[in-house]
Amino acid sequence: MPTKVSDHILQRLREWGVEHVFAYPGDGINGLLAAWGRADDTPRFVQSRHEEMSAFQAVGYAKFSGRVGVCAATSGPGAIHLLNGLYDAKLDHVPVVAIVGQTNRSALGGSYQQEVDLLSLYKDVASEFCAMVTVPEQLPNVIDRAMRTAYAKRTVTAVIVPADVQELDYTPPTHAFKMVPSSLGSPDYAPVPSPADVSRAAAVLNEGSKVAVLIGQGARGARPEVEELADVLGAGVAKALLGKDALPDDLPYVTGSIGLLGTRPSYEMMRDCDTLLVVGSSFPYSQFLPEFDQARAVQIDIDPFMVGLRYPFEVNLVGDAKSTLKALLPQLKRKKHGSWRKKIEKDVARWWQVMEGRAGVDADPLNPEYVVHALDALLPDDVMLSADSGSAANWYARHLRLRGAMRGSLSGTLATMGPGVPYAIGAKFAHPERPAVALVGDGAMQMNGMAELVTAAKYHRDWEDPRLVVAVLNNLDLNQVTWEMRALSGAPQFLPSQELPDVPYADFARSIGLDGVRVERPADVEAAWKQALAADRPFVIDFRTDPAVPPIPPHADLDQIEATAAAVLKGDSDRVGMVRQGLKAKIQEILPGSGRTRRSDDGS
Repeated sequence: MPTKVSDHILQRLREWGVEHVFAYPGDGINGLLAAWGRADDTPRFVQSRHEEMSAFQAVGYAKFSGRVGVCAATSGPGAIHLLNGLYDAKLDHVPVVAIVGQTNRSALGGSYQQEVDLLSLYKDVASEFCAMVTVPEQLPNVIDRAMRTAYAKRTVTAVIVPADVQELDYTPPTHAFKMVPSSLGSPDYAPVPSPADVSRAAAVLNEGSKVAVLIGQGARGARPEVEELADVLGAGVAKALLGKDALPDDLPYVTGSIGLLGTRPSYEMMRDCDTLLVVGSSFPYSQFLPEFDQARAVQIDIDPFMVGLRYPFEVNLVGDAKSTLKALLPQLKRKKHGSWRKKIEKDVARWWQVMEGRAGVDADPLNPEYVVHALDALLPDDVMLSADSGSAANWYARHLRLRGAMRGSLSGTLATMGPGVPYAIGAKFAHPERPAVALVGDGAMQMNGMAELVTAAKYHRDWEDPRLVVAVLNNLDLNQVTWEMRALSGAPQFLPSQELPDVPYADFARSIGLDGVRVERPADVEAAWKQALAADRPFVIDFRTDPAVPPIPPHADLDQIEATAAAVLKGDSDRVGMVRQGLKAKIQEILPGSGRTRRSDDGS
């Protein structure tokens, strides 16, 4: 039987080492589906409940594996549904390849059913590479370029294959005019900046007396070098949320997250430093960095298009974080761990005390900060964490200390709702031997998390470690937007837009063969976490949390944080009004002219 184009596409994906394709079927990819049948489901077709979830699962797979995530969808609506997840990948610099169907070539331009101009639709999200296969000889080059570009530029690429082309017999490109042969492989390389630029950067860092470091996900592979640099320079290290797992939170000089969801120690370190080094981060909010005339600054980033952004850097180093830091470290002069470093460590220690205090404040029925804080000490050493956008991201950012080999991620730049559960599923396919925990709000759970529990139920028996814990912070409110309305607009909660129905999430999980429990008393929180982390299948914990717990901005005074939290939770209406006005003033102080409401803001 001759090899068809669809057969060759799957063969080439196998040759690239692709083991999973996250997808949803449709007649626009019927040729590919038939090829999957002939290939004994290799690479494995992982069926989600919706194409957007397939894209999110591919993103989660890529984030937690470091490999390209591949997703597939039918023509028209299927291709459209992928877009939100693909933009999530693009904005977070994650390698994802989308393979989408198209109507037959003979129908193109005829306003045919499900005919969408996919080249135009995808030209932004897959701006680095998007191609439509119209003859077999375009392969394998199109697949190779899509994979290689996704790896090399850490971005989204797309391959569009009309349905009739999928059914054609495959014929390779020949040694002839206007044929494009191809080859496999995306070789590793580690670019390093010029020695002169490295020396300039070293001079800036050596002259500083109060050095602050900000790292992002680009520093994940340079953990030993970042630790050595912090020791040599007597620096503190803050982390963008996408880099939360790049350096352990139990190091005394790690100030934690930065941004509106960040910590007070990170805010103060940036406020008071005289020198700034940014490594592997595109953290977008310059108002959380030092004043422009306050600090001399150096940036390290592997992407030449991402340097020089956010701050007036004196030296921009384009290179791999690990290799660049290795070149930089021998030229740095060791500084004493004096008052600057000691203050940072003291502030960090106090911050964790305050977080424990906030978690201990009574609420009705549960304090969400306590719910997440209680998980901190129970986290498995090899856990993979995902957090959804919304107030859940606040508590993920502030209460969980990632240690050792723990991994974590969320939708950093797009800050879209909905990826918490599909990220965790993608992570489980990347590392089926590791446990996963997803922190999601009830809004995100109702949006798509419940449907993706069906996906978890379908596949969990295939995972070496079946544990996938979904913790729902069920406060009957779209809470992040509610607080943004109060703080940014001075408006009360608008119930028709914010109020959510109470759904029995744990009951639903049990109804499809998973397990779960509803928790409404503080005394039951820790036991529920332990039960979920010991389960032999995915487990849903429905935590009934208090929507009145405010996500205080990081630049609020620590004493004020404790006092205002207590006031809100005790129902002191006069004080609550003062808190809201104070929140509004503080946020507008750093976000001048801010009057709009964002869906979420995770400060990555």
